[in-house]
Amino acid sequence: MLKKEYILRDMDCSNSEEAIRMLADVLEKDGAVKDTFCKAVVDREKEYPTGLPAVAFDVAVPHTTDSHVNRPSIAVGFLSKPVMFRQMGSPEIELYPEVILMLAISDPEKQLVLLKKLMVFLQDENALKSLKASSTKDEVYEIVNSYI
Repeated sequence: MLKKEYILRDMDCSNSEEAIRMLADVLEKDGAVKDTFCKAVVDREKEYPTGLPAVAFDVAVPHTTDSHVNRPSIAVGFLSKPVMFRQMGSPEIELYPEVILMLAISDPEKQLVLLKKLMVFLQDENALKSLKASSTKDEVYEIVNSYI
């Protein structure tokens, strides 16, 4: 699901929509998602925010329905400067994620399983610190894949 080319470092974005577009473009160029994916994620984010307070730093987990996905994929983005996402379940709260984990899952049941695994990951302070400190795509790939 995660390929090294789906890992973006030093993303320079002015807002969450731009960050979503950058990650969605990587998936679309590789054929993992349909050309409708990005708009669907942006639209869903407005209605159902995906910002999450994690133990080490805030993250966002933008995703959408399976109808926009060609094959299961995950993209990981590291923001050079955090941008505002609204908190999942409490949209009145603003969060400023440092990392974005974009999900493109083609099976709703598998998406739920993956989200549960990611919640475990987001509560592991050492794993998140290792992710943030990672300097190569290989390190990011290994850390994320050890949880999914």
